[in-house]
Amino acid sequence: MKEQRQHHPPSWAQRFVAWYCKPQLVEDLTGDLNEYFERNVRSVGPRRAKLIYIIDAFKFFRSYTVRTPKFVNLFINWIMIGSYIKTSGRNLTRNKLFSIINIVGLAISMSVGLLLIAFLFDLHSYDKFNENGERIYRITNVLTNREQSSKFPSTSIKTGRLIREKVTGIEEVAILGDGFSADAGVGDNILPINGFWAEPSLFRILTLPMLEGNPNTALKDPYSIVLTETAAAKLFGNESALGEVIQFDTLAYQVTGIIKDVPFFSHISFEALVSFATFEQRSKADEDFEEWTNMWSNYVYLLMQEDADRASVQSQLDAIAREENSADENTTIQLELLPLYDIVVGENLHRSEGQHFVGPHIPPKLLWVLGGLALVVILSASFNYTNLSIARAMRRFKEIGLRKVIGANKSQVWQQFLTEAVMISMVAFLLSYIIFFALRPQLVNMAPEMQRLVKLELTPSMMLAFIVFAVIVGIVAGLIPALFFSKVSAIDAFRNGSSVRVFKHVPFRRALVVVQYTLTLIFITTTAVGYVQYKDILAFDLGFNTENILNINMQGNNPDVLYKELSAMPEVTDLSRSVIVTSIGNAWGGFMKYKDSQDSALVMTNNVDENYLALHDYKLIAGGNFIARPTTAEAVREVIVNQQLLKRFNIGDNDPEQAVGEEITFSNFRGYGRKMTIVGVIKDFHYGKVDNLIEPVAFMFWTPEDPATINAKIQSNDMLETMAKIESAWKKIDRVHPFQAKFYEEAIEDAYSELSVIIKIIGFLSFLAISIASLGLFGMVVFTTETRLKEISIRKVMGASPESLIYLLSRDFLLLLSISALIALPATYLFFKKVVLPNFPYHTPVQIVEMFVGLFMVLVIAFIMIGSQTMKAAGSDPAEVLKSE
Repeated sequence: MKEQRQHHPPSWAQRFVAWYCKPQLVEDLTGDLNEYFERNVRSVGPRRAKLIYIIDAFKFFRSYTVRTPKFVNLFINWIMIGSYIKTSGRNLTRNKLFSIINIVGLAISMSVGLLLIAFLFDLHSYDKFNENGERIYRITNVLTNREQSSKFPSTSIKTGRLIREKVTGIEEVAILGDGFSADAGVGDNILPINGFWAEPSLFRILTLPMLEGNPNTALKDPYSIVLTETAAAKLFGNESALGEVIQFDTLAYQVTGIIKDVPFFSHISFEALVSFATFEQRSKADEDFEEWTNMWSNYVYLLMQEDADRASVQSQLDAIAREENSADENTTIQLELLPLYDIVVGENLHRSEGQHFVGPHIPPKLLWVLGGLALVVILSASFNYTNLSIARAMRRFKEIGLRKVIGANKSQVWQQFLTEAVMISMVAFLLSYIIFFALRPQLVNMAPEMQRLVKLELTPSMMLAFIVFAVIVGIVAGLIPALFFSKVSAIDAFRNGSSVRVFKHVPFRRALVVVQYTLTLIFITTTAVGYVQYKDILAFDLGFNTENILNINMQGNNPDVLYKELSAMPEVTDLSRSVIVTSIGNAWGGFMKYKDSQDSALVMTNNVDENYLALHDYKLIAGGNFIARPTTAEAVREVIVNQQLLKRFNIGDNDPEQAVGEEITFSNFRGYGRKMTIVGVIKDFHYGKVDNLIEPVAFMFWTPEDPATINAKIQSNDMLETMAKIESAWKKIDRVHPFQAKFYEEAIEDAYSELSVIIKIIGFLSFLAISIASLGLFGMVVFTTETRLKEISIRKVMGASPESLIYLLSRDFLLLLSISALIALPATYLFFKKVVLPNFPYHTPVQIVEMFVGLFMVLVIAFIMIGSQTMKAAGSDPAEVLKSE
């Protein structure tokens, strides 16, 4: 017997029915069509059954079966959005006070966000003008000397040449020498010019468009110089500078190229580039010119090949370092690749005195901190919106109930409240945009470093980021209220919804208030403690005297003439000379060994004259001052050291008296292996900043070969007049360079300007946070007072005093503030004790008074707001309030 063949309807007809039919009808309709098909197969045959199925599929294409097209749903959604906007607008105008509080709070917080966005845009614009920026790297040196390890942005000339010879995967190598600074003479015109010694390959690595000259040959020959547009105009006016001669001292340099001015957002800035061949020729007598350890003022840039492997290049650099370090077991130098885009926003690097090429720098941690603080301020304003929205829930529950009764689903209620939040955010954005323009110059002018770092000028991409940011803030602010109201059922909407809770036993609104005030108290307390610590740092005992000492940078001039002029002034009571100004972050040093030991250490130094110790009140604990008066650096054979140096080498069993007369060996790049005798030991002092431990330090005698800083002790009743006299004396010896002088205490304050800026920013954010929290508290107090007005009136009729009413209304708020204080104060204390203050070995303990300043401020503001509204409610006429009862 033949097996009966199974027949199926046309598959394309089945798909057609499923495509046009409404989802709720498709199953029933296809089931009926399939049943008719099977019956027709038996009665009229499979061919006619398929034809009938196709006809029926088209026949049921009716208005009641066809699903609504997607574009219709989209059109309906647009109509609904218009309705949402209209409804939201009415709600905002109906509740003017709450709308103003939300708009002002969001605007204040969003202005901080706009500043941060503009700040980040500027920072990430650095060096993006370079066409091959992603393949450009700078070599950094990691110097390790026993237990000490420091990373420097500079490296040795030898490093660049070894990389060019031995490393594969490198397309170009350029060596730069720092410190070309001289007076350019063109006829009678003499102007200071700053720049770098550079190889021709620099133009093939960095994008520095040349307007005149050949970039391949412009820096090839000795005594050739390339000027920027501005420098060329400054020296030659409107005349062409190409081919002209510039006189630097007795040497003539030929202008071989003119390049465009270096963009503002560049980590490297200069007026001129001088051929590296000139640097080599002028350094022929320097035995250490190509030494591996001469790493303080030279820089190496690499352009990697497009297919190069960074790990492979790094392994080759490691091999070079191992080979070169084999000469000294105690001191090692490691070579690392630093991407061009990580120079400005990247790891903090050490710098030595005279390095001006390090460029602007911002640690990534600081950006994270600022971003976190800005986020806290924005969330604080969002909490205000959430609190006030949910507080008004009782008034809007009936609205939600009616919406759901007439068919609104969760998504429509959710969209309504989210639209309302975004509308408020966009209005706040317009106000925050105005605040942004008011705050921008304040931020830029907060410190000189900030002016050199950012511009905060608007760009189209920045504006787009602003708008996206405003929408995101609106969504974040409205998300919780939208979810809160969308979950309310129609039945619950007509009941009392005041008991809605997020956690099991904690009302959501109260939790938000606690979080908001906890963050606010942390802000204020951090500012108070940070400010006190900052002031303590500025007033810290450095181990020597800095009062009324004016440090004058001689800028390459012979100090003797000015020294003589100052000596004749009665206001100048004492004078000395030094190479650098210590305790403000400057560094000058070399390697030191004791006796014949191979153990060497990097020791910080300063070259000073015989008057330096007395002028600054250094404490000599053994030996005496310098005896000899050498006139050349090579002839210097005496050294005065601090106690830490004795401990480092165990000189004289750490006994200062026994250490006097001992011999050490000192080397730097001007003199190698000099034997020196310890003639004095001074008490430990802070050579570096206060956030550094006290290091081994050695003072050597200043000679005319050294750079000079004159230290002048001033005693004057009219400091402005005295400064004018000193500046007048300066102009007698140098009419080209501006007078550069700074009082020691002012220089110390400038040295901690970054810390000062951070405290100012945190203080500003604290002010915003407490303002926003106070706005929210005011709104909550107004709402609470309004909802309890009848209760207040009844209590007043029953004889309640204003004090008891204030206590009644403030009790809950004070409880929440107390909880916030119990969280915020210990958290702030632990943050400073465990995170901040360990970075400052010589800090002062956190005082109790500093911790409670913020709490006192918040309580005063809270009492003012609660008291004012309570007194207003207490002053109302009970008869008017209760007349309808």
